[in-house]
Amino acid sequence: MRFIGAGARPGRPQVDHDRVFTIPNALTVLRFMGVPLFVWLVLAQKDYGTAVVVLVVMAGTDWIDGYVARRFDQASKLGRVMDPLADRLALIAVAVTLVIAGVVHWLYLAALLVPDAVLLVLTLSYFRGHPDLPVSRVGKVRTGLLLLGTPLLVLSRLDTPFAGPLYVAAWIVLGLGLAGHWIAAYNYFWAILRKGRMQSHHDGGTA
Repeated sequence: MRFIGAGARPGRPQVDHDRVFTIPNALTVLRFMGVPLFVWLVLAQKDYGTAVVVLVVMAGTDWIDGYVARRFDQASKLGRVMDPLADRLALIAVAVTLVIAGVVHWLYLAALLVPDAVLLVLTLSYFRGHPDLPVSRVGKVRTGLLLLGTPLLVLSRLDTPFAGPLYVAAWIVLGLGLAGHWIAAYNYFWAILRKGRMQSHHDGGTA
């Protein structure tokens, strides 16, 4: 089974419906709820073991909701907006939490925030809202790597013989994820510019 685009039905294009109450949307909401739970476990309880379980569940729902949406024709316009938003909130909130807990340096957080801040400013200047662009393959791989590397990094905080190798493995995966993050941001930057200019040209021509 392929991981990217899993559940897609050959010859049948994906249609985004107007539905709100779907299984994929419920899983996305679950992912939102996992964020404050992770923050509480790390900062208040110092329970890194359970925090890893929460991260694994969050990462699992990210893959499952996409599979269910494609396989069972439950893709929705709301989900198309909520899913990447949940991913971004999770990645940034987890990074902030780990910076506060002293697990990662603030430069890691900056590497996540700077591209997103640039894209946010560009998006608001053109669309005043969501640009409604499809998630790129690089973006999906980036998210997967960051969601995999983060629990590995948290696991390395546990007092086990594998702490050292886990730490190294985590930063290899996170490094690849950050590289993908910047590449995806570069691609989205030009996609937003193209769509924004086309929209401005169309609006000017019909005014």
